[in-house]
Amino acid sequence: MAVPKRKTTPSKGGMRRSHDRYNLLELNKCDNCGSLKQSHHACTACGFYKGRQVLKIKTKGAKDETVEETL
Repeated sequence: MAVPKRKTTPSKGGMRRSHDRYNLLELNKCDNCGSLKQSHHACTACGFYKGRQVLKIKTKGAKDETVEETL
């Protein structure tokens, strides 16, 4: 079984864990409606992605607001 010869320094441990950080969401403005949305995702407010509508959003007059996919 492999056993380290020396104790790992805090610097080396920190370098190894450099990718274990918390990433914040990247938010962009929707080109269609201007609301904030996650990049590379369809807008949850209007249902548009890359200039075309890919989700049909129910109006507020309905009992519950759910997102239906039209793909």
